[in-house]
Amino acid sequence: MNVMVINCGSSSMRFKLYDMETTYTVLADGMIEKIGKDKSIFKFKSKRMKKDTEMVREIAVKDHTQAVALMTKILLDPKVGVYKDKVQLDAIGHRVVHGGEEFSRSALITKGVKEVIQGCFEIAPLHNPPNLMGIRACETAYPGVPQVAVFDTAFHQTMQKKAFIYGLPYELYERYHIRKYGFHGSSHEYVSQKAAIILKKDIRKLKIITCHLGNGASITAVKGGLSVDTSMGMTPLEGLVMGTRTGDLDPAVVTFLMKKEHLNPDEMDNLLNKKSGLRGISGVSNDLREIMEAASHGNNRAQFAIDIFCYRITKYIGAYAAAMGGLDAVVFAGGIGENAVDVRSKVLAPLGFLGIKVDETKNHSKEKEKIISTVNSRVKAMVVPTNEELMIAMKAKSIVSESNYMYR
Repeated sequence: MNVMVINCGSSSMRFKLYDMETTYTVLADGMIEKIGKDKSIFKFKSKRMKKDTEMVREIAVKDHTQAVALMTKILLDPKVGVYKDKVQLDAIGHRVVHGGEEFSRSALITKGVKEVIQGCFEIAPLHNPPNLMGIRACETAYPGVPQVAVFDTAFHQTMQKKAFIYGLPYELYERYHIRKYGFHGSSHEYVSQKAAIILKKDIRKLKIITCHLGNGASITAVKGGLSVDTSMGMTPLEGLVMGTRTGDLDPAVVTFLMKKEHLNPDEMDNLLNKKSGLRGISGVSNDLREIMEAASHGNNRAQFAIDIFCYRITKYIGAYAAAMGGLDAVVFAGGIGENAVDVRSKVLAPLGFLGIKVDETKNHSKEKEKIISTVNSRVKAMVVPTNEELMIAMKAKSIVSESNYMYR
């Protein structure tokens, strides 16, 4: 069974082709960036190419329909492609950021599903529109191939109302569905399941905190395999301090700044989402690697940004351990979580009272997937590389198989 995973941004499209029959082999992997610009960047590698080699080309790609057409063309290329005469797909799995309250699991894409995705444009204006563009482009290119929407928000639909309702008049929730939804669901689900496998324990008996740390960052409390709370909210702005996002903020600050700086709603939104976070605090960059480099040369604001970033993570871990009534494991994933050794040490150092003891030799080891706590640590600390694309492929395969709707 061949499953294509598509992840569309406003000016990008990532795709990965899997053979899902046995070992979940990646047959091809590509990215098209700067869609709509005069010179788009196209990157591609396939199983037919030499290991650790990648094709990189500049080519004009005006929209997502052309991006899908380019993907099709390269998959049929006689030198690097993986098909001869026709691209044979059994399913296409799409990452869709927001599914509102309608979806607690992935769904076979129908007219009704597309209407829900479009209905979430207002609360996910940066993500859902390109997600839907990718779906429509694939419908044109691959008519009849079943498509599956894998929602970032779906994993968090197991949260109870006490966790997702805001302290606003309740009728506003009923009228506008204003609530915490959470994001990075595929990542949190994948790494929590993988952690249970590594620990050789039944996930239904575990209390796990998963930390997806990258330019966008979120933390989830996973109890018995279910999300019971998560740091991101109605939008990805809530929660941790991130690359360019504020994270948790007194709402009164928003109206105060709008008045003082004479900002309209769009300008305020841009300030909160694009100019704040690590970038705004450090004055250096939204890239933690660059911030850490600046801090090592005595930049106090850069060090301040690192301290704030780590403190917020520590605070959320403590809160979620209390919310679950205990803790078995803390799992780090995402670009920062998987690679920033010093961040992991700094986050975990104050949590010794929970029973976490870090083995710094293990923490500094080159292993990608590892337990970084000591053998006698009551709570395990772990690094588990996330694989959202594989999770999307697995869910697409499952949904299509359940529907008994296979393309031939």
